[in-house]
Amino acid sequence: MRTLTLLNEKGGTGKTTLATHIAAGLATLGYRVVIIDADPQGNTTTILGLDKSGKFYDFAVRNESWQKVLQVVHPDVYTPPDVKPKGQLFALAGNSETRNIANSISDQDVFRLRFSQLKDAVDYIIIDTSPTPSLLHAAVSIATDFILIPTELEAFSAFDGLAQSLLHTNQFRQRASQKGINAAMVTGIIPTMYRQRTAAHNIVLEDLIKEYGNLVWEPLNQFIAYAEAALAKQLLFGYANESEAAKQLWQVVKRVSQLEVIHE
Repeated sequence: MRTLTLLNEKGGTGKTTLATHIAAGLATLGYRVVIIDADPQGNTTTILGLDKSGKFYDFAVRNESWQKVLQVVHPDVYTPPDVKPKGQLFALAGNSETRNIANSISDQDVFRLRFSQLKDAVDYIIIDTSPTPSLLHAAVSIATDFILIPTELEAFSAFDGLAQSLLHTNQFRQRASQKGINAAMVTGIIPTMYRQRTAAHNIVLEDLIKEYGNLVWEPLNQFIAYAEAALAKQLLFGYANESEAAKQLWQVVKRVSQLEVIHE
């Protein structure tokens, strides 16, 4: 089982879009996937056609079993038209109660222990996080194999929000190391909403690559299809699977499927 977290301490960078499409894509390809909505806004829950609820809170604070909190996401929500998924997608829904989790858990290692209960049942756990830094981020990071940071190609977002996210991720990793836990490092930085003909975006992209090298993945272009799919209340794979936007997202899904856990 592999656990992947989407993280950036700035809103509007595409975390939820990436989290839902990575989870949907992996399930379509044949994996059993759990997606966790760890953002109090609950957008991941809504996008997947579920009602916002405190299931994540119940799981984290009340120690409810996986069987009681997981919901099956209907394939029609996340698969391309006329495609039968080879795997299955489950969701752990969230709502505004999620913001209370950080102050209600005494052990930051809680998620690592709870996630391990699924190691023989699912292939991936995908976690969408909030843009507000908290102890919840620390607890999730300790339980994560891979961290992806989506970032806009605007100077403030790319170099301030990203830098803060990297700083706190390293701090979480150091605290975990003190407990003998080998937590994940950042696996990739994904530039989003890229406008190729915009000089400023190209300059920021070049600077990102100079600063972070191979950590920077291929940028995802800004396409109107994202907004159209959102208005249609569909994932892009179901709304316009043959579009360039969807093809770029499929490349991200395939790259995620090739990630190998290198820490114990």
